[in-house]
Amino acid sequence: MSAVKKVVLAYSGGLDTSIILKWLRDTYDCEVVTFTADLGQGEELEPARKKAEMMGIREIYIEDLREEFVRDFVFPMFRANTLYENQYLLGTSIARPLIAKRLVEIARETGADAISHGATGKGNDQVRFELTAYALNPAIKVIAPWREWDLNSRKKLIEYAQAHQIPVPKDKHGEAPYSMDANLLHISYEGKVLEDPWQGPPEDMFRRSVSPEAAPDQPEIIEIDFEKGDPVAVNGERLSPARLLERLNEIGGRHGIGRLDLVENRFVGMKSRGVYETPGGTIMLHAHRAVESLTLDREAMALRDDLMPRYARLIYNGFWYAPEREMLQALIDKSQENVTGTARLKLYRGNVITEGRKAQRSLYNMDFVTFEEDDVYNQQDAEGFIKLNALRLRLGAMARGD
Repeated sequence: MSAVKKVVLAYSGGLDTSIILKWLRDTYDCEVVTFTADLGQGEELEPARKKAEMMGIREIYIEDLREEFVRDFVFPMFRANTLYENQYLLGTSIARPLIAKRLVEIARETGADAISHGATGKGNDQVRFELTAYALNPAIKVIAPWREWDLNSRKKLIEYAQAHQIPVPKDKHGEAPYSMDANLLHISYEGKVLEDPWQGPPEDMFRRSVSPEAAPDQPEIIEIDFEKGDPVAVNGERLSPARLLERLNEIGGRHGIGRLDLVENRFVGMKSRGVYETPGGTIMLHAHRAVESLTLDREAMALRDDLMPRYARLIYNGFWYAPEREMLQALIDKSQENVTGTARLKLYRGNVITEGRKAQRSLYNMDFVTFEEDDVYNQQDAEGFIKLNALRLRLGAMARGD
């Protein structure tokens, strides 16, 4: 192994990263700094501190990044109505550049010469962490234990943990839990029965939402205010970015909103099956589209929507700090200058239904669209418009002899 003096580890306090902590010290004979990010995963983080202390770590970073996460990563992404493969709201993908950014910053602050993460060699997260790290510090060394060690199965990990007195968590059935990633935007689940795409997810797995069947039988009406493409208030109450997403998660979760069962294409080449809960993000997406329908010019919307799949792939594949993503972000942000208004939504048993929308700078003009008599639109103008647009079609038919 190449010499490493100090490494900053992305540390959750869970089984995998606790094993990595021990493995790093034994394998590289180096000092380890732990970094635990609070991105709204809904778990108490002090146990991670205590576990790191118990394992002899002197430099422990635990940081509340919820507001930065939503303000600087989630909201910019949502300005584009971003969906990967037309479905996935990118809850895991959008969190990785923030975590990696802080890993690099902490390495600089502590004099560490390397960072480390717990992503496997089969997944996307290794790419996301490392592309970010190299974009921000091209000289940083990255240690990815899953690409180096021989602990290549859940069974071997548990045996290693037991041999080194590392506690192994259990779910309520006494088994190792699903592989999970949680933050304010979503919770994802992988592994166990979910590896078979024919098998449906068990209901007792979900944590953030009730099933649509168990949701209230009465709909709930909410209003969301937007300013320049970002949500700023729920039912008239202005909230910080993180608190607003928390509120929408609470509301959406009780109505069974935001569940997704998806087989997706990983950047590394394989397909994978994941199950996601994104209640607040699903509501935000519908509300944003409703306000945009009034305020965003037709061709501006078409251009942004044409670019959205590429923008989504850049985020999914880990290129948040790439110049092309930043260029697209500038275009997206320009499109949002007039996206200010209010959406009224009905939430009912897993459904988000748009009931109303309004905006001060609305492009929807009743004087032009009314079916009643008006004096602003000459319907005879449509004849020339149609003939000019039909000209190439007519010429083509004439050339074919039709």
